[in-house]
Amino acid sequence: MRYRLRVFYEDTDASGVVYHANYLKYLERARTLWLEAQGHSHRALADSHGIAFTLADANLKFKQPARLDDDIEVLTTVAEHRRARIIFEQTIRREKTVLIQARFTVACVRIHDFRPCALPELLQKEMQ
Repeated sequence: MRYRLRVFYEDTDASGVVYHANYLKYLERARTLWLEAQGHSHRALADSHGIAFTLADANLKFKQPARLDDDIEVLTTVAEHRRARIIFEQTIRREKTVLIQARFTVACVRIHDFRPCALPELLQKEMQ
């Protein structure tokens, strides 16, 4: 899954590079778009299954900065999935230059008590 975006002034710090926390936003947006590409949305899963996804682990490696007006893309793949979690590997790059490498573990939880629960069967099958 690819998510392309442009770096705007609001994304940068005083030195003209993307403020580090904004990379997390870009990566989250890409995971949301991945979910939507599977035919689901966070809202629909909450309403129909009473579940949500919460970040359980995050690992980012900063290689090079993105700068104002850069056109960048976020590549998202599922590295692994288990009964109640998905592990995503993501890369942010400018053309062929890798800027960020990231790995996120996202847990599936019940909304009413935030306890882990199984991923919906349909979603599990789509990741096979």
